[in-house]
Amino acid sequence: MKIIGKIKLGGLHQKIFNLMLIFILALISVYVLVSLYQQRNLSAVVQEASYEQQQSISAISEETMKAVLDSTMVRSTALQAYIADDLFADVRTDVLTLQSFAEELFAHAELFSPHPFQAPDAANDGKASVQVQFEAGVDPAQSEALGLVANMSEVMLAMFESSDKLSSCFVATADGCILYVDDRAGSYFSETGEVFNFDVRQRPWYLQAIEAGELIFTGVELDAFTDIPGLVCAAPVYRDGELVAVVGADIFLTDISDYVRDTGSGDGFLCVVNENGQVLFSPAQDGVFRAEISERSADLRASSNEALAAFITRALRERTGLELVEIDGKEYYLSGAPLGTLGWTVVSVVEKEITSQPTRAMLAQYDAINEKALGTFEEGARRSEQTFAVMTVVIVLLALIAALALASRVVKPLELMTRRVRSLGGNDLQFTMEKDYRTGDEIEILAESFAMLSGKTLQYIDEVAHVTAEKERIGAELALAARIQADMLPNIYPAFPDRSEFDIYATMDPAREVGGDFYDFFLIDDDHLCMLIADVSGKGVPASLFMMASRIILANNAMMGKSPAQILTDTNLAICSNNREEMFVTVWLGILEISTGKLTAANAGHEYPVIRSGGGLFEIFKDRHGLVIGAMDTAKYTQYELTLEPGDRLFVYTDGVPEATDAEEELFGAGRMIAALNVDPAGSPEKILQNVRESVDRFVKDAEQFDDLTMLCLEYKGGARREKGEG
Repeated sequence: MKIIGKIKLGGLHQKIFNLMLIFILALISVYVLVSLYQQRNLSAVVQEASYEQQQSISAISEETMKAVLDSTMVRSTALQAYIADDLFADVRTDVLTLQSFAEELFAHAELFSPHPFQAPDAANDGKASVQVQFEAGVDPAQSEALGLVANMSEVMLAMFESSDKLSSCFVATADGCILYVDDRAGSYFSETGEVFNFDVRQRPWYLQAIEAGELIFTGVELDAFTDIPGLVCAAPVYRDGELVAVVGADIFLTDISDYVRDTGSGDGFLCVVNENGQVLFSPAQDGVFRAEISERSADLRASSNEALAAFITRALRERTGLELVEIDGKEYYLSGAPLGTLGWTVVSVVEKEITSQPTRAMLAQYDAINEKALGTFEEGARRSEQTFAVMTVVIVLLALIAALALASRVVKPLELMTRRVRSLGGNDLQFTMEKDYRTGDEIEILAESFAMLSGKTLQYIDEVAHVTAEKERIGAELALAARIQADMLPNIYPAFPDRSEFDIYATMDPAREVGGDFYDFFLIDDDHLCMLIADVSGKGVPASLFMMASRIILANNAMMGKSPAQILTDTNLAICSNNREEMFVTVWLGILEISTGKLTAANAGHEYPVIRSGGGLFEIFKDRHGLVIGAMDTAKYTQYELTLEPGDRLFVYTDGVPEATDAEEELFGAGRMIAALNVDPAGSPEKILQNVRESVDRFVKDAEQFDDLTMLCLEYKGGARREKGEG
């Protein structure tokens, strides 16, 4: 093969050029026949291609619309829920402020003189004013509490005027009077001009606040005088444990109702569902999202439509993504976001059919373009037939002869090479050069590349097989190490079936195949039980090796009858004498005198123990910490004593418990750990550890475990050794 300028002579480039030239001449000769054939089959081909393209357009459009809905509708729903919930949270804050003010007022009643108050005045209709109502048969002039709470008039008036959310705020006394602020004074008069009596102590908010004993939100109810739907936030006020008043605030829901109704004019709508799964507000006039009064409204969580019921249940609990649910024979996209203050949820509803409109528009435009292009093509084809009809007869014979001769020379090596490549498989993966491939052009270069590639492939397969085998060997060794480490720790329960004076249980869950945490417990003699828990610095195999050495040294020193402080001191000297890797271990070690309940313990930089004593709750015992073992060979350790009574419990743990982290990198913390211990403080040690582990799992959810998690719990039942069957 020679290259002159940019022209290749004798190479594959020239062969392909010659072949293409001959093919062009041949195509011209058969063009008329091909054109006739194409005309007959064009319609079917175009229809099939058009159908496939329409399907592709539909799929891409639907995915795009769903992605747009998922990114906008879900955020919009959450924003609407946040705005609505913010309203109720502000009202909650206002009511808590009134409750605090009223409690201080009643607690120091002797410092305040009665404040004047007045009945409703129709002249104040439309402006904020303070007024009093009372139950039938109640004389407000005889109410000591009413004159006292009237001192809150200015505070309540200022609160009402500064808020655009409150329809009223009030203080109801326990003797049947109510002091309130609103701008609807005219609604409290009958047609004869008399002020309506008000059954203060029979109102739902009054009864619910007393029953709950804390701040509450009522369900949606009609205002006693205006019949406007709303809800009430109320809280009881106590003096020396006795109910003296109920404070609260009204919220009219007309703004929310109007806003939700206005959302029905677009391509979807919003609705509000209460904590009982009932639709409170919705622009829908029929179907499952139609708003009904509570007596007739169905609980959507119990709907026969399982997908809808599951969605509503989840939306009341957490923010959902975009979900497609079939309702009343139609498909709808749904998204929900809860209102944490009330337990309600906001649901966005968009009919899937609406999202298909852009797709239909694009398909219609595509059909028009396709039809126009087809007409143009057919016209051009007819002109081409006429132009090349004469040329076809002249060149067809020459083109066929030249094509056959060239095909024999160019195509044969390629066919042989193709068959060989297709035959490669199984153990036969080596492509070798043969005489037929040596054409002196690019075909020969291609064959050489195949040969080189097949050789490298075989080499790579050998390397992969070696690496895989090595990885499997390491995995098997790590699994064996994990089993050995687990077998070294006490793991058979009950640990001391013949000892009724105490019960003990411990667990260790490593973050990797092997861990650095460990625990141990064993009888030094018949009356002394040694317990220890430790956490080695680092993780993985180095930590597990250091852990095993530390455990053996600690156990040996303990079995020699030494005190806890001396055990830690001697262990520290032994580890520091040959600790070139500068690793360390935190240790809590205690020796229980079983007959008396006396616990002697020492702490080398470990977590504080937690103790339940006197039948009470678990509490952290802040003992004195010494230096971690392995840090300094001159470290000395001190010990302390505790006395355990029958029924007392001891809980020790490693930092993997309070430092367990969720996906947002928030720590589990000592507070949550104490709460988990006190779920069942009188439970068995096994049950107590189970409660803590379940609480940790619920907190971290799917987050990766970063540290070993080790716990030990002892229940002291009494020094007198009991025979089996007693008690």
